[in-house]
Amino acid sequence: MYIIAGFDYSASLEVALTELMENDISQSDILALPLDKLTEAPRLFDSIHYADGTSLVDMAGILGCIFMLLGSIYGFILEWGPIIWALIGLAIGLVSGFLIKWLYLKTKYKRSFSKSKTEVFLIVYTKEMTKVQKIKEILWQHNAQGLTVYSGH
Repeated sequence: MYIIAGFDYSASLEVALTELMENDISQSDILALPLDKLTEAPRLFDSIHYADGTSLVDMAGILGCIFMLLGSIYGFILEWGPIIWALIGLAIGLVSGFLIKWLYLKTKYKRSFSKSKTEVFLIVYTKEMTKVQKIKEILWQHNAQGLTVYSGH
């Protein structure tokens, strides 16, 4: 039986490993695999081969429409007329919406990379079915993020 658990790398993982060894699980039956962190920031501009679901165009389109509407309304009062002021409002809205979304995503990605922790997968092998429940209890008590049991068949 293989018991596989995911952990954040922390002191609770070390305590769980120690407690497993105290409960007659040999060190050769325990495998801890740390995952590498992503070190480069995700791309802000999508391409044909890469798309992450975030868009820089949505805020630009919304603000472009709003400023174009305001430009056409107040263009009746202003000197150049509603069409010119609607186009000016559209340009200002597109640029400001794009810049706002770009700055937001840039700071969001910067914050998420500074807070991310390294995850560790812990694999425990045991031949005895009676130890499986005890191993699961130990892993859950020490903040396992997820856990599964694989019988190997």
